[in-house]
Amino acid sequence: MAGPDLGVECVDSNDIITVLASEGIEFLLSGEGKVSLSSTEGKMICLFFSANWCRPCRTFTPQLVQIYNSLIKTGRMIEIIFISFDRDETGFGEHFKSMPWLAVPFNVDLHRRLSDHYHVDHIPSFIPLGLDGKSIEEDAIGLIEDYGASAFPFTSQRREELKAMDNAKRQGGKLEELLANEGRNHVISSSGREILVSELVGKTIGLYFAAHWCPPCRAFTAQLIEAYNKLVATRNQCFEIIFVSTDRDHQEFDLSLSNMPWLAIPYEDKARQDLCRIFDIKGIPALVLLGSDGKTISTNGRAIISSYGAMAFPFTESRTTEIEAALKEEGDALPRQVKDLKHEHILKLDMAKAYVCDSCKKLGRFWAFSCDVCDYDLHPTCVEEKQETYLEDPVMGLV
Repeated sequence: MAGPDLGVECVDSNDIITVLASEGIEFLLSGEGKVSLSSTEGKMICLFFSANWCRPCRTFTPQLVQIYNSLIKTGRMIEIIFISFDRDETGFGEHFKSMPWLAVPFNVDLHRRLSDHYHVDHIPSFIPLGLDGKSIEEDAIGLIEDYGASAFPFTSQRREELKAMDNAKRQGGKLEELLANEGRNHVISSSGREILVSELVGKTIGLYFAAHWCPPCRAFTAQLIEAYNKLVATRNQCFEIIFVSTDRDHQEFDLSLSNMPWLAIPYEDKARQDLCRIFDIKGIPALVLLGSDGKTISTNGRAIISSYGAMAFPFTESRTTEIEAALKEEGDALPRQVKDLKHEHILKLDMAKAYVCDSCKKLGRFWAFSCDVCDYDLHPTCVEEKQETYLEDPVMGLV
């Protein structure tokens, strides 16, 4: 969850030392004891306003710890100073013991004055103070949650650079840059088999964002499996789906993948979060369709599959136009209503995404003859068979 908005003045890193000294603070705290204020000289200082009673703070802190340790390990000159919003020293101590950085000694009045000085209205808040005296203009919590350690040095310029990189991956048509990650050049199957991303180049790809805990995902997965199996059987393996999990843990991920015949990004890989961000996934299930050139065809593949199934392949606008034209031609050739020998009421022509024919008991799509009085549907070919009437179905596989 991204942190709330905050307002920040442009301040110099050394300003916090001046402010603390003016408040009578002679030292900072570390996990090992007292630390001189001068220990922060020459480092980029970031202020972390947080509290142990705040659930979003407790959720964000472990992520920040990982990022901080990663930056320190790679030689970045950075220091974080924790400024507590806790109500008492016990809460402060409980929260601070999970942090590898420094802290201002606990003092409710002092912390209130510091939050006023830096215009902090909500927590968690993360304020980077650049050596040039400028801080980023937007909430750094969201930037860090989106990009992790790559967000360093947390400036507006860095934010724009990262957005440009995302856009290049989204539009660039380079599948290996999009799906692979540092140290990983493969995706996995439900059996754990590794498939090189390079083997997928040239195929039409569906990126399927879903989770086991989501009922709409489970319903759409069944539709997607039907379409996938038809395409794999008829299109000579020119189509593949990659599962991008939003499950809450590895066990749920395993349950999801065990019911899927396609491939997946490994659960522990950060590419899952990257792809959600790159394609701006706001809800699940979601299906992003990439053409054989690796470029995005549609970000609304769910609607395409729900409406047309496998017959929508290769999922282009021109193919959708062809299907719509064929359906219109078929509908124009069908009578508006019929009287079937098996049913007492008049049946009217209707359009349905999916239904079960009450005659042949098979799944039907698109045109149906339906009863307004009772729940009764007939496939056009079933009416034709019984009444020896009119038409041959011009659209592929409606039953």
